[in-house]
Amino acid sequence: MINEQKIAVLGAGNGGMAMAAYLSLNGYEVNLYDKFTQTIDGISKLGGIELDGVSLNGFAKINIVTTDLKEAIKDCELLMVVTPAFAHRELAENIAPFLEDGQIIILHPGRTCGALEVRHIITKVNPRVDVTIAEAQTLIYAARRHGENCATIHGVKKKVTLAAIPTSRTGLVIEKINRFYDAFVPAKNILETSLLNIGAIFHPGPAIFNIARIECKSDYEHYHEGITPCVGRILEKVDGERVEIAEKMNVETISAKTWLGEVYGVEPEETLQQTIRKNEVYAGISAPKDPGTRYISEDIPMSLTPLSEMGRMVGVKTPYMDMLIDIASTMHERDYRESGRSLKSLGIENMSYEQLLEEIE
Repeated sequence: MINEQKIAVLGAGNGGMAMAAYLSLNGYEVNLYDKFTQTIDGISKLGGIELDGVSLNGFAKINIVTTDLKEAIKDCELLMVVTPAFAHRELAENIAPFLEDGQIIILHPGRTCGALEVRHIITKVNPRVDVTIAEAQTLIYAARRHGENCATIHGVKKKVTLAAIPTSRTGLVIEKINRFYDAFVPAKNILETSLLNIGAIFHPGPAIFNIARIECKSDYEHYHEGITPCVGRILEKVDGERVEIAEKMNVETISAKTWLGEVYGVEPEETLQQTIRKNEVYAGISAPKDPGTRYISEDIPMSLTPLSEMGRMVGVKTPYMDMLIDIASTMHERDYRESGRSLKSLGIENMSYEQLLEEIE
């Protein structure tokens, strides 16, 4: 039987650890899942997570720490998915047989079209189950895990949009999540959250254009040092393509500069690069040291590739997005168009934009 006081957090990385600890310290019974035993061994051994930073601080007891999905989600009303977007497919396939009517799955975040992908897979595997699938536009935290069982929240976003499939259930999901996160506000639909995927702008481009520094394992800050004026100009072009796709789809959106103001309270400067440098929450966030970084291996196939696909659906050319996809595919020796989210993998290949709207409502 579904218990609204029980919450499953699926994924024990930076965001998952921070979220699990925060929810526990707010009085909820939290189950924490990760597919990798080594990721959760320390948490299991010590019985919980030490949380510090700008949010709640203290030792958060975790009810169940497990690599067993069925055990993790049993009777939980909310299933908070805080994994890399490239894990969504596998997670959806594995979780589908154990889902219970009335459960709510929230992707933190969905990246681009995450809710569509998860819905498509669950419907194929378990077509009779009645669950709600929602996606957040971004992860509410800037957080990092460290040590065996410690997490630090560096910043909390002031506003995060969220939408569900079907759209008619967005209000229900907002009501549930606002019990402990008042920053979440309803989006018109999942196209609005997907087309406001700012990670697609801030993550892959800087990693690609700093790849030599990454391969040499240089110490530098991803945002404040990796996004130079030249890199910033490229990001503005990519962001412009994203905005054009949204406008062609009649989806309300904002520029990355405006988003920084709404989410972090940063007063926009003349350029995107200057605005990013003003965001104190980004200060001290180190750049990756692995050329296989998620900023490329996740944000190219699960963010930029589906954005480019959406552009193709409505006739918007995306040369700057396509350039980044092609460079990343060459660097990693894999076809990110083939492995990434596509209109076909999302189950909408033969739909018009108008049919897509009907599908998600």
